[in-house]
Amino acid sequence: MLPVVAASAGVLALSACGSGGTTPAASSSTPSSTSPAATTTVTTATSSPASSAPAAPPAAQPADNGLCKAGDVKLSLGQGDAGAGSVYRPLLITNSSSKPCTIQGFPGVSYVAGSDGHQVGKDAFREGAKGNAIKLNPGQTAAADIQFVNVGNFDPGTCQPTQVKGLRIYLPQETASNFVPDEGTGCASTKIPGNQLAVKTVHPA
Repeated sequence: MLPVVAASAGVLALSACGSGGTTPAASSSTPSSTSPAATTTVTTATSSPASSAPAAPPAAQPADNGLCKAGDVKLSLGQGDAGAGSVYRPLLITNSSSKPCTIQGFPGVSYVAGSDGHQVGKDAFREGAKGNAIKLNPGQTAAADIQFVNVGNFDPGTCQPTQVKGLRIYLPQETASNFVPDEGTGCASTKIPGNQLAVKTVHPA
């Protein structure tokens, strides 16, 4: 009986060596601007059927936080006041939606040019302290004062004067932008000795 047992053990040993083990299959998710940071998931084979694995819960949708969004407002520039080589104009932010929204802080402001709307120079400098939250009912307006420096005050070689088509505006805590047409000249250089644009916090109009 001993030779039979030894032969059986040899068969089992060869069978175990030939299986090669299980190699984990890796899959990675592609990052996008609307999803969390991508992670890499490692999946190992199991004896359970794939259909028995619990389905992943659907991704939670962001709740409406009541803040004014790009699609909720209509933007325009008010009349300006000149002073010390600059013009000061209010950015008027009107709630054009059918529901109230809240706005607080500094809009993001920059010059844009070309058919592709590329940015010209630095973003507007944020001047002063952040103001209180403002609730805008439908049709109501808030404002943020913008300083437009006369770029002719800068050395042309440093400024790199460029024709601009207007302003790209980001409302506070918003990732989508609005465009306000306002043709003029801006400095393409980011190394000018000062700011070509400055913006103050939003306040009641």
